[in-house]
Amino acid sequence: MAMASSKSEDILGEKWDRCVADTLIKIGGGLTLGVVFSAIVFKRRQWPVIFGVGSGFGMGYANCQHEFNQPFLVKADKVIVKPKAPTTPTEAQ
Repeated sequence: MAMASSKSEDILGEKWDRCVADTLIKIGGGLTLGVVFSAIVFKRRQWPVIFGVGSGFGMGYANCQHEFNQPFLVKADKVIVKPKAPTTPTEAQ
């Protein structure tokens, strides 16, 4: 069975790429919703736009923190359980 060998730098680079893309998408969505609410509901006030951008950045930042803090999970294809060997003479009886 051949394992896919990938360098830790590549894994880190992929995580950074996903984080930047996710954060930019969330900032764009927050900006869009802020502009819409500013134009329709709040009579062209500026705070809904600022709030939307800040919320988008905060969500992206939180997702990045979660992704970088999660442990590297290895999928176990086959698990073999071996019986415990006796360590003392009384356990062998």
